[in-house]
Amino acid sequence: MEIIKGGVTAAKGFQAASAAAGIKYQNRTDMALIYSKKPCKTAGTFTTNVVKAAPVKWDKKVVDSGVKSQAVIVNSGIANACTGEEGYGYCEETAKAAGKALGVEAEGVLIGSTGVIGMQLPIDKLKEGVLKLAANKNGSAENGTLAAKAIMTTDTFQKEIAVTIQVGDKTVTIGGMAKGSGMIHPNMCTMLSFITTDAVISKKALQKALSEDVEDTYNMISVDGDTSTNDTVLLLANGMAKNEKIKYGTEEYEKFAEALHIVNEYLAKKIAGDGEGATALFEVKVTGASTKKQAKTLAKSIVCSNLTKTAIAGHDANWGRILCAMGYSGAQFDPEKVDLFFESKAGRIQIIENGTAVDYSEEKATEILSQPEVTATADIKEGTESAAAWGCDLTHGYIDINADYRS
Repeated sequence: MEIIKGGVTAAKGFQAASAAAGIKYQNRTDMALIYSKKPCKTAGTFTTNVVKAAPVKWDKKVVDSGVKSQAVIVNSGIANACTGEEGYGYCEETAKAAGKALGVEAEGVLIGSTGVIGMQLPIDKLKEGVLKLAANKNGSAENGTLAAKAIMTTDTFQKEIAVTIQVGDKTVTIGGMAKGSGMIHPNMCTMLSFITTDAVISKKALQKALSEDVEDTYNMISVDGDTSTNDTVLLLANGMAKNEKIKYGTEEYEKFAEALHIVNEYLAKKIAGDGEGATALFEVKVTGASTKKQAKTLAKSIVCSNLTKTAIAGHDANWGRILCAMGYSGAQFDPEKVDLFFESKAGRIQIIENGTAVDYSEEKATEILSQPEVTATADIKEGTESAAAWGCDLTHGYIDINADYRS
């Protein structure tokens, strides 16, 4: 496996474009296109929030139907959530406009939206944007990056990655882009992720690989505890690598799933580290667990703790908050066996042993916690299972951004 330069255009046959449609933002791009020269099998995972945005309902229908797709149209600025029949109708209108402009089947056009909830999309501007996207599309890495930038809302940077693997004598590529900064607490934020691959793969294997991996990647991140109405991950496979078909349960499937995990984990961590107002990526590892479920529950509880997140923001080794978060997680463990460590590029330090504080240097702990990437590792010494979760520190910047988000 090799990480290469690029994003959604890295795989054979995929193109991208961006456009400034003036949907909500001014003087910046706010629409993106992903296009495949060949029809794609699709897989998807979606928000479990009962309140689902119109594009989520549209995309789930497309993915479940089995119809092949050749295009994804994404807009930023307005989420098209809580918009009723009119909002859902705009998905259909957008798909038809894309189908006509690109010469593809409208029934297979996928839609993504992110931004303010409750506002109706200016559909005429959206349709004009579709025409611009169709005219500007190409397969360059630059266009892939521009597409990744166009879907940002409060994100501070674009998020993209690509990897290659060998399947038989063929090179298979997986590329992806994502956005997310606030309203991030996925359960399958507004979190969107779009992944492309040129693999020849069965639809069952494609969906299995995505659904199983989401549980260990996107569903293990949190910025603010809010599960969005729009959370969507879409995976498109056009088969242009011409490898032997990858089927579920085979060695080739495991190799593909491993590569997909690299892509998803990278994008998930970038989303977590780019939380609104954040100054640090906060990683939590729980080791020595008796079950995977126990480890994941404990790790997620720590990374979601607002008191712990503010301690990280203050570079304060307030370990009691971590032990407290573990205690209310719902997972059973012996607090008198817990060892806790903080780690960053500034070094590693043990904070507690068997549930009580050790004699550590507060100055060194502060130095470690002052880095842009910080890891807390809790060893509960019960077994061999482990899990990781990702979040960020919680600063006043989060309030500044969200107090006037609509204005």
